[in-house]
Amino acid sequence: MMNDFHEKAVECRNSDVRHYNCAQATVVPFVEAAGLEEETAMRFAAGFGGGMKRASVCGAVTGGLMALGLFGIDDPRTLGEYHRRLKERHEGCLECADLLRMNAEKGLPKKPHCDAMVYEVVDLVTEILKEKGCIE
Repeated sequence: MMNDFHEKAVECRNSDVRHYNCAQATVVPFVEAAGLEEETAMRFAAGFGGGMKRASVCGAVTGGLMALGLFGIDDPRTLGEYHRRLKERHEGCLECADLLRMNAEKGLPKKPHCDAMVYEVVDLVTEILKEKGCIE
């Protein structure tokens, strides 16, 4: 699903000028629509890439939660659905270490996997925000 948010995520992940970790590349596409500056998002998401810098919950998943929070989406039903849909697509796993291990077992490189996670989450967040009437 290509949209402005997805395109911005692709731009972030392919930047030669600046490194965007997975959490940053997931939340940054939404900050302008939420009325924030990119630098603010870069700072608050800095410690969440690479599964909170310790292979815990995937940074893209965490960045998606941040993006939803920017628009006041924090109800348990919506967040539960968010998690369910992601787990359903990834054999029940949302931990960075597990996702990377499963990817490696398939003989696939890390960066394309992480990029795909960012894009998948950005698309899911976009869908939820549209459903909630937060964006057009």
